[in-house]
Parts: sequence; C-alpha cells; structure tokens
Amino acid sequence: MSNTEQPNQLNIEISEETSEGQYANLAIITHSHAEFVVDFVNVMPGTPKSKVKSRIILTPFHAKRFMKAMIDNVKKFEANNGTIQDMESVEIPFNFGGPAAQA
Repeated sequence: MSNTEQPNQLNIEISEETSEGQYANLAIITHSHAEFVVDFVNVMPGTPKSKVKSRIILTPFHAKRFMKAMIDNVKKFEANNGTIQDMESVEIPFNFGGPAAQA
C-alpha cells in the first residue's frame, strides 16, 4: 500500500448506463418496521399515468443517515445558491394542467 492510499478506502464503480441517471420529480416513501421504500417517479404534464423509475429500499438506520446527508447537502447548496423555494409555498396544481391522474 502506498502512502497516498487510505486504509479502508472504498472503491465504487458505476456503469455508463447508471451514470446517466433517471430524472424524477416525485418521491413516494413508505415504510414498515424493517425498511423504508423510496419510489422515484417522473410525472409528466398532461400525462395521466406515470411509472416508477427507480425503487430504493433502505434499513431504518440507513434511511436516517440518508435524511441527515440530504439535510446537510441542502444546507450547503443553499449557502452557495440561495434558499430553495419550498413546494408548500408554490401554487402549482399536482396534475400540471393536464387531466387528473387516477390510481
């Protein structure tokens, strides 16, 4: 091991397909006693049906760590870019002006 390598260093690889990412503008979060399930959805204006683009399943421990990491990153983002407007203060109809969605 060279001096520049750190012990316990984690080498993470990402495929080209995964690195392109998936756009989502809605997250649906459910939980049981053992896990949190986060479904990421892309809701398009005027489209009555949307598909889950990605589902992430977390233990409660990792869900809480993820929440803390998101809070920290939002604070850092806002420090550099200004306050992010909260959706509760934005008057946008959920259906984006298209037909009402049905489950």
